[in-house]
Amino acid sequence: MTMVSNRISYCFDFRGPSLSIDTACSSSLVAVHLACHSLLRGESCLALAGGTLLHMTPQYTIAETKGGFLSPQGRSCTFDATANGYVRAEGVAVIALKRLDNALRDGDPIHAVIVGSGVNQDGRTNGITAPNPQSQARLMQEVYRRHGISAAEIQMVEAHGTGTALGDPIEVEG
Repeated sequence: MTMVSNRISYCFDFRGPSLSIDTACSSSLVAVHLACHSLLRGESCLALAGGTLLHMTPQYTIAETKGGFLSPQGRSCTFDATANGYVRAEGVAVIALKRLDNALRDGDPIHAVIVGSGVNQDGRTNGITAPNPQSQARLMQEVYRRHGISAAEIQMVEAHGTGTALGDPIEVEG
């Protein structure tokens, strides 16, 4: 897995940072965060950030089934009273990121503007599907402060959304 990003860079002759990131459920978001910082620092003029999940062996599905993470009904009901686990799926996605001033100058279609981002680790919790609401709230407050954002201005928040009766209410609290 560590070579995937570098092989893509090699194939397309991309220059600049080329990273493979594995932070479990947050890998794609951390990739977007780091890509934004690369653009802000001038290391890149265009950044691709994405993620993939492919089930090459059954071991993870078996372990997650035994751990009670997967929905027995085969349906994710994140942030719903009937949440009882999530559904694993395969997928690949990538987004192209550019500084707003450059995208406007170049006449690029703009689908969203990322004003600020942040990354943290929750620290110790009472289980892998149990986020730490205090850590999440502190991170959001820090991102708002650092980027001069009012909470009322937020139009979209990416959430972990464990799809579990334990994790989802804790994340909403955060």
